[in-house]
Amino acid sequence: MTSVVVVMACHNRRDTTVQCLRSLAGQCPPDVSLRIVLTDDGSTDGTAAAARAIWPGIHVVQGDGSLFWAKAMALAVSAAENYDFLLWLNDDVVLDPGALRCLLATHRVLASSGQDPLVVGALRDPRTGTVTYSGVVRQSSTRPTRFTKVAPAHHPLAADTMNGNLVLVPRNVVERVGLIDAEFHHGMADFDYGLRAGALGCTVWVAPGTLGTCAGNPVAGSHADPTLSGWARWRLMRAPKGLPPRSWLRFTRRHAGPLWPVYWLWPYLRLIVDGMLMRNRGRASRGPGSGPSHAARA
Repeated sequence: MTSVVVVMACHNRRDTTVQCLRSLAGQCPPDVSLRIVLTDDGSTDGTAAAARAIWPGIHVVQGDGSLFWAKAMALAVSAAENYDFLLWLNDDVVLDPGALRCLLATHRVLASSGQDPLVVGALRDPRTGTVTYSGVVRQSSTRPTRFTKVAPAHHPLAADTMNGNLVLVPRNVVERVGLIDAEFHHGMADFDYGLRAGALGCTVWVAPGTLGTCAGNPVAGSHADPTLSGWARWRLMRAPKGLPPRSWLRFTRRHAGPLWPVYWLWPYLRLIVDGMLMRNRGRASRGPGSGPSHAARA
């Protein structure tokens, strides 16, 4: 019997988490046992109780609301026991029927050829059908921190690392690579894990097709939103869900090579320059006589 432990993290989106858990029903082939470890990071909307109602045997690890994805997932992984595989699963994923079967079958094929693979399930937008999350490959050796999404095919495709929304991780890979690095705030921990795995001789593969739905993160309201002021974008960039400097420093020092200080500084410098250009364009468009009228001031 193959044992799979699903590791998840959630925070105050009960209906989304419940929908994800429901999509796990029926995923288990007869020769597979399925258990779930969920880190509930201080939810106040009854997420943990709803999760227990759907999966009575679920193991809920309680957080205090300050964990974010990396720390919450690291806690879930550390609480998992007696498994052959971990299944990383974001709580906003809705799995297609047979998704787990496809991941396990892909692993079987790759492992039979001598690989130590992590198997990524690509996901699509529920409205448009476009691929939102998948494995990724480096754009070039001269741009080590820039990645391109892998479009899934009818056969497994190699990747350099991956989005962590849906990933099958064998126990032998966990024993070699270790846990998700909880020193990261939120993002980058999944990319870091795949790159660390590759450096240790493991491989990352994208399973055939897409295996579920998961909407992409919107640009609007993020640090990449060009309609926001430079100061607003700077605050968002430094927030846990943006590009926090300490996490980005950790990532670039590990994975960007000897020029890592340049790659670390570049996104912050670019944001500052973009903000200055926007201010200058705004002043030029107003012109010397475009200030508010006397009536407006009154």
